[in-house]
Amino acid sequence: MENRTMDQFCGSKFWDKELTWNTDDPDTTECFQKTVLVWVPCAFLWMFSGIEVYYFLNSKSKNIPYSWLFFSKQILAGVLILLSIVDLGNAIHRSSSETVYNVDYCTPSIKIVTFIVAVTLVIYNRKYGMRTSGLLFLFWFLLALCGVIQYRSLLRLYIKEGEVTYSFVSYMIYYPIVVLLFLLNFLVDAEPSYSEYPKVEKPCPEQRSSFPAKIFFTWFDPMAWKGFRKPLEVTDLWSMNPEDTAKEIVPKFDKYWNKSSQKNNKVFWTYFSAQNAKASFRKASGQVDFNNGQKKKMSSILLPLCKAFGTTFLFGALLKFVQDVVIFSSPQILKLLIAFIDAGQEPMWKGYLYAVLLLVTATFQTLILSQYFHRMFLVGLRIRTALIAAIYRKALRMSNAARKESTVGEIVNLMSVDAQRFMDLTAYINMIWSAPLQIVLALYFLWDILGPAVLAGLAVLLILIPVNVLITNRVKTLQIRQMKFKDERVKLMNEVLNGMKVLKLYAWEPSFEEQILRIRKKEIKVLKEAAYHNSGTSFIWSFAPFLVSLVSFATYVLIDENNRLDSSIAFVSLSLFNILRFPLSILPMMIGNIVQAYVSVKRINKFMNTEELDPNNVQHDSSEPYVLLIENGTFAWDTENIDRPTLRNINLQVEQGQLVAVVGTVGSGKSSLISALLGEMDKISGRVNTKGSIAYVSQQAWIQNASLQDNVLFGKSLNKSTYNRVIEACALNPDLKVLPAGDQTEIGEKGINLSGGQKQRVALARAVYNDSDVYFLDDPLSAVDSHVGKHIFENVIGPSGLLRKKTRVLVTHGITYLPEVDNIIVVKDGEITEVGTYKQLLEKKGAFSEFLVHHLQEVQADDESEADLQEIKQQLESTIGSSELQEKLARSKSRTSESQSESGSIVDRKSINGSLKRQYSTDSYKNINNIKEMKLTPPKVGEKLIEVEKTEIGSVKWQVYSHYFKSIGWFLSISTIVMNAMFQGFSIGSNTWLSIWSDGNLTDVNNTINRSKQDMYLGVYGALGLGQAMASFFCDLAPQLGCWLAARQMHIVMLRAVMRAPLTFFDTTPTGRIISRFAKDVDILDTSLPQQISDSIYCLFEVIATLVVISFSTPIFISVILPISIIYYLAQRLYVASSRQLKRLESVSRSPIYSHFSETVSGAQMIRAFGVQNRFINESESKVDFNQVCYYPSIIANRWLAVRLEMVGNLIIFFAALFAVLNKDGIGPGVAGLSISYALQVTQTLNWLVRMTSDVETNIVAVERIKEYGETPQEAAWKNPDFTPSPKWPDQGRVEFKDYKVRYREGLELVLRGLSFSVKGGEKVGIVGRTGAGKSSLTLALFRIIEAADGKILIDDIDVAKLGLHDLRSRLTIIPQDPVLFSGTLRMNLDPFNCHNDDEVWRALEHAHLKSFVKNLPNGLLHEVSEGGENLSIGQRQLICLARALLRKTKVLILDEATASVDLETDDLIQTTIRQEFKDCTVLTIAHRLNTILDSDRVLVLDNGRIVEYDSPETLLHDPSSLFNSIAKDAGLAT
Repeated sequence: MENRTMDQFCGSKFWDKELTWNTDDPDTTECFQKTVLVWVPCAFLWMFSGIEVYYFLNSKSKNIPYSWLFFSKQILAGVLILLSIVDLGNAIHRSSSETVYNVDYCTPSIKIVTFIVAVTLVIYNRKYGMRTSGLLFLFWFLLALCGVIQYRSLLRLYIKEGEVTYSFVSYMIYYPIVVLLFLLNFLVDAEPSYSEYPKVEKPCPEQRSSFPAKIFFTWFDPMAWKGFRKPLEVTDLWSMNPEDTAKEIVPKFDKYWNKSSQKNNKVFWTYFSAQNAKASFRKASGQVDFNNGQKKKMSSILLPLCKAFGTTFLFGALLKFVQDVVIFSSPQILKLLIAFIDAGQEPMWKGYLYAVLLLVTATFQTLILSQYFHRMFLVGLRIRTALIAAIYRKALRMSNAARKESTVGEIVNLMSVDAQRFMDLTAYINMIWSAPLQIVLALYFLWDILGPAVLAGLAVLLILIPVNVLITNRVKTLQIRQMKFKDERVKLMNEVLNGMKVLKLYAWEPSFEEQILRIRKKEIKVLKEAAYHNSGTSFIWSFAPFLVSLVSFATYVLIDENNRLDSSIAFVSLSLFNILRFPLSILPMMIGNIVQAYVSVKRINKFMNTEELDPNNVQHDSSEPYVLLIENGTFAWDTENIDRPTLRNINLQVEQGQLVAVVGTVGSGKSSLISALLGEMDKISGRVNTKGSIAYVSQQAWIQNASLQDNVLFGKSLNKSTYNRVIEACALNPDLKVLPAGDQTEIGEKGINLSGGQKQRVALARAVYNDSDVYFLDDPLSAVDSHVGKHIFENVIGPSGLLRKKTRVLVTHGITYLPEVDNIIVVKDGEITEVGTYKQLLEKKGAFSEFLVHHLQEVQADDESEADLQEIKQQLESTIGSSELQEKLARSKSRTSESQSESGSIVDRKSINGSLKRQYSTDSYKNINNIKEMKLTPPKVGEKLIEVEKTEIGSVKWQVYSHYFKSIGWFLSISTIVMNAMFQGFSIGSNTWLSIWSDGNLTDVNNTINRSKQDMYLGVYGALGLGQAMASFFCDLAPQLGCWLAARQMHIVMLRAVMRAPLTFFDTTPTGRIISRFAKDVDILDTSLPQQISDSIYCLFEVIATLVVISFSTPIFISVILPISIIYYLAQRLYVASSRQLKRLESVSRSPIYSHFSETVSGAQMIRAFGVQNRFINESESKVDFNQVCYYPSIIANRWLAVRLEMVGNLIIFFAALFAVLNKDGIGPGVAGLSISYALQVTQTLNWLVRMTSDVETNIVAVERIKEYGETPQEAAWKNPDFTPSPKWPDQGRVEFKDYKVRYREGLELVLRGLSFSVKGGEKVGIVGRTGAGKSSLTLALFRIIEAADGKILIDDIDVAKLGLHDLRSRLTIIPQDPVLFSGTLRMNLDPFNCHNDDEVWRALEHAHLKSFVKNLPNGLLHEVSEGGENLSIGQRQLICLARALLRKTKVLILDEATASVDLETDDLIQTTIRQEFKDCTVLTIAHRLNTILDSDRVLVLDNGRIVEYDSPETLLHDPSSLFNSIAKDAGLAT
């Protein structure tokens, strides 16, 4: 019927089968050429012009300048319009003399309209800055393609009849113009003159590439060549596409996230009502809190992500759908091809047509799929950017209670692991619907061929799915367990690295190494179990398709006698079963990944929904009369401790320009008071108001990883004169002279190469330079020497300092400054007990005078003669009366020993300074690189402290592979290869057998089926399949187990090496970098490499098998193998060279994101106080952008490769088909079917092979990096078997230095320049010197943390250089400058090796004045210390370090400025204990406060690494010319 209508429409036949199909010389009818072949391209343009309009509307650039290209397109299109009008006119003209059919009116009219649309689109493309149009390109392509048929017909007609007609001339003009327009669309328009995006230096070439270049990714070629010729560097990369930068993406996501979280916050948490209370357990405090049922609903990140990035995603999904449908055309063409070979008499052109059709459909699939993946990866990239930004911003707003719930490591993991997981998932998430769709379609086509027999095969599949789900679930739980162990291990590792100096000084490395290996052992056990499970899964899925085909074929031939398995049925079914294989294997994997991603989403959601600091904790009402105001304030560190607030009934007013001191004993709440003013504490009741900008100096200085100058400027622009004034006032000038590059010296991660005092001064300088209105100074003078403290007070804080006009709140322990302040606030047990001027408070005789008495008592014990203190004493005598004062002093003395236990219970006070940031990471004061020379020398080696992370260049060296395979072991390596060969052997066997079966004649003479022969075929087929399945289990298990062994081995080697590395290694290597080796790289060894190696080997064998089968079927194919493999090899080499380097750049550009992040988390309180959150957010985003700049090209490289490799695969299909057609008389349909069905699979396999091998090559870099750390230079042996000191050594404690010289690292100057002195056994020696004189270097040298450059040290006449390091270090005791504790029990912190019994531990605690405190803890000695000891006050931490020393009790004790960060009270306790407990030991004290060493036997004065004086303190004090005397004068100790 249809045809008849069309026949009337054209006035001739529309379709003629005889002319088109059943002929040796095919052609189409004129009617078909004039209708379908013109209308289809036109319809295409009309249908999809909507998409083009959508692009116009969303375009951010405008106005492309006019060019010859624009005019050529318009002129040519204009000619076509004219031509069509002439065609139409001609038809109308002819209608007067002859019959003209509708087609001659319709087709020109359709053309006119279509060409006008095309012209309009070109105009709008120019206007909206679209430099190339896919729609127009495809339109001209289709028009040219369809037109070629009519062109050929007309030419042949002309050649045959030789007559020139109007239609011939018209078409001869029309068609070349169409082809020309098609060619012009390969070119690209100029750059638009206006764009909303800022100009970038190196725009991405994608923006200036044409549509075909985008489809085939040819715009990546220059990068691929460049990467092949030389290793790529950051300078070779292009900028991001503007729409992928954080500036564009983050606001988009934020908009939707804020909407959703506001919606959920309507039901706001109400903690304080007890009705229908539910109890919940909190990790940090081990407490149960009762929250009422109306908890706020969790907002999820999923919905905002979908809304923000959904459109691109949906477009990708559409492409995937098209590809899924097209996949099934190949088996149908195969069916026709087998029929063609079977028939034998068909014309040859049909065979060629089928071969070409196979090529075309395969190419179409390739292009569609690559566009799909490109879109998906882009979405993934954007999601990752959005998530990292969201997590970063959240971390800046978290409340302190929430901050305690997760460690820095865990939060960084959200960024590194969870956001990444999301990104990896986007590419495959569409499989959730695409896989079932493919399965349904495959079954539909199979039903067509095999009928109900398919159901048997389907049943097998359905049975296998639950089995697989069981295994997948098990693997999932294993993964969660492995993640947990990994987190634990990395967290412990992080602490170990932060406390490395302490571990080395105490010789505690073996204990911690043991702890880490214990966790690793559990992790490894889980991994082994997972390896078995994975092999099980792999066995099921490689066996499944075979089992399905076996069962289906068996059922098919057995249910009906007439069913014969011929080659068409067998191989078309087989190719459909092969299509089934992919969705079936990917589905369970997908489900696993989605579950993983779901876990990640939950983790991110939990984090994103944690409690934030309430911005209303502090108001900023500028109309208030007071600058700082608290009315009836009650504050707690977290909302769970509401019944026991840290601060109660606080009332406070500070006027503009006042200097207010806050005093009180340890743990009374001084720092908490400042935190309350900063809005860091939870305000339970009352009102807080501050006016003006704020600067804050915390008790533990927070230093950024940047130059010293950048730390001071803190984002402000440099004003030289102000800067110099600030540096001078903060006494940093002498330090700048000492530092190798002055103020440009890199201060390492967490301020590695500064001493405590220097860091504190840099932090102070930062605050002063910031020029704010209000200054909160939390005990900034505690860590500096007394004379420096005095200088800073006079020049910065005091009434005549730089800040005299500002409002200052100073927490202090130094009572000498108190007479000069405007107001004093006395804090006791979380309440303000007294407020007033110095005089008023003295007269009150209250808490303040007791506080003074306390300090005076200590001063007396120190036999100090400082003038200021005398004065204070006199004032006290005059107010209290002399006899009363003496009585108080005596009472105070007896109380001192108890006072420690009163300093508040642990649970109440989360940490003394309330900053819940990781206070005290131990790199803190590493003075190591405090390079001590006084004269400014030109910059030299060692100036840049942190070495730049090495990126290996070029291909991974063979020894890395051999190192890895050696770690795996030869047996497993070889058995992997043997097993794979067997597997492929069985596979080829079973398929060849199928081809023999399908070609074989099963009928007897009287035309009945020969049963026994059929059963024999079936039986052999089944047996071969079983062999295949068995081999597949082992060919997966062998490499998995091998890699498991290697991972175990390499982690141990690396851990050993890092634990034995000298301390300088940790100073020059940021912790983050080492952690990344232990987290990321070990994780690659554990989880990624095994699978990838196993897959690579499998793919390689599969490709070999395919080539063997095709060459065996059509030997002529061998001639094509060589050129094809050359193309393949070239693409692969170009890709691997670039991709590997891009991956390396990407991983190096990734660590700054994380280190900047952990720096931010630990300094969040400072960042908030200064109000510079936005600057930090921008910094973080630019780091993420830079990481994406490195990552984007590697996504493109993958697509570039996929297109090229799949084209190679498509050629293999084409040639296999072509040779089968050419050789159709020589081969049977069975062999042809076998050959082509193998070829159809090869495309995917080829792609996988390169992908996997390059993944292996990229990830083997992890082996390289781990191997590199496994080979770090080691410090001397821990034990020297040739020389072991006697167990009693050192029994006298004599220490002697002989011409001792030392430097920190090669290439640096000497720090100690030939020291010679001796200390008698039991002598007490104080070591003094200005900052940078070499005091700390002396202790480090004694412990051989730094090795001698010359000279030697003898202890009891034994040269320490001969001893094993642990023999030496375990016989010396040190109380280090900064108290470092590790998370674990209190007992473990005191005695990690368990060498002492509990009584000894308790005795040590008693002498350290901690006994009553520990007794009051719920778990006593087993009290859990949190990371870095945050749940103890600094004073308590210092006392625990004292207890460690008491427990060791060796003959030589070194005290390293242990008093620097402690208030006088704790200081005094420590001094007293040391005097009593270590009276017969040799004690070397590095002094900060001179009064601590005035009672020592001798004083060693160092200057610039040399000994200047060495005599008793009395002698030196009485010698006016001595350096000691002048230092004492500065400190106010000598007159």
